[in-house]
Amino acid sequence: MKRIAIRPRPQWQQKVEDIGFGFHTGSLPYWTENAYYEFEPYEIDLLEDATQELWDLCLEAVQRVIDQQLYDRFQIPAAFRPYIERTWNKDAPMVYGRFDLAYKNGDIKLLEFNADTPTSLCEASIVQWFWLQDIAPQKDQFNSIHEKLIETWQYWKDFLHRDTLYFSCISEHLEDFTTTEYLRDCAIQAGFDTRFIWIEDIGWEARQQHFLDLEGNAVKNIFKLYPWEWLIQEEFGKNILLDSHAAYWIEPAWKMILSNKAILPLLWEMFPDHPFLLPAYHEPNRLRQYAKKPVLSREGANISLHADSRILEQSEGDYGKEGYIYQQLFELPCFDGNYPVIGSWVVGAKAAGIGIRESDGLITNDTARFVPHLIDV
Repeated sequence: MKRIAIRPRPQWQQKVEDIGFGFHTGSLPYWTENAYYEFEPYEIDLLEDATQELWDLCLEAVQRVIDQQLYDRFQIPAAFRPYIERTWNKDAPMVYGRFDLAYKNGDIKLLEFNADTPTSLCEASIVQWFWLQDIAPQKDQFNSIHEKLIETWQYWKDFLHRDTLYFSCISEHLEDFTTTEYLRDCAIQAGFDTRFIWIEDIGWEARQQHFLDLEGNAVKNIFKLYPWEWLIQEEFGKNILLDSHAAYWIEPAWKMILSNKAILPLLWEMFPDHPFLLPAYHEPNRLRQYAKKPVLSREGANISLHADSRILEQSEGDYGKEGYIYQQLFELPCFDGNYPVIGSWVVGAKAAGIGIRESDGLITNDTARFVPHLIDV
């Protein structure tokens, strides 16, 4: 894995906007193409195999939580536990997830898994692919995300209710809207009839007990880019347990287990010394160097890195009331002050590609930059 500095494409902003990517620059640059990461083919094989194996471990962990009723570790309300088990036992439709991996000196380590509402999808799927076609079309990229998204939607077509597939996210958030519309576009290419609705515009028909759109149509299938841990705490979300149509919510509720950082101690408990896992616990125990992470948090908030009773780095935020986990510190590789995390995508239960975000420090937060990659073939 190398970081190669290059000159950005002329008018690159217009090029990425032409394919629907409008949040390339905020208060700080987000999409950056003054460098890229280069991999050898064997490194991509390692990342692909690790991603597939981690996915299999995660499925075993979900089954363990259900079999041994370990929900208290995950702060999941009792009322939703039977519903989680129904979605698991029915193999309810799931589409995607993103493992965040550290890759350094040949070691691959799982930092966490965003299994419910991962973003940076468009960048990894189509934006960096078009970048590659412009700068080095003879090279390759670990990227079949777009094709696998369409295949996955096609696979679920006969499983979902024979009705409109809705797509939803919170309003006034361009990144979430872009990601949701991109997933919707893939579903359209898979042959679905789709509609978009803001999450706050979804209604509830109390007498017949089902969800409605703004025109009074029943909502029976819905992709939501909205975290389960927020939804189940809201009065509106509790209607899911009463829904007479038993709408399919995608990602399914069992992803609540995997998107919770309490999965990290459980994975270590089940698979100690696994080469892709880091020691993780609900207490610091014997760890001298560790990352303290909230059980529920986003964008790298409320994380602190500790070494020998010193705090190396910490981030601010509003998370932590549900408790913390402690994961052995594995420092990210450093390339001239840039610290990359590899987001490795699982689409339809298959490893599908990677996207790379880099930060100025060891904590990957909401100011991280997306940097494209290629394979040296």
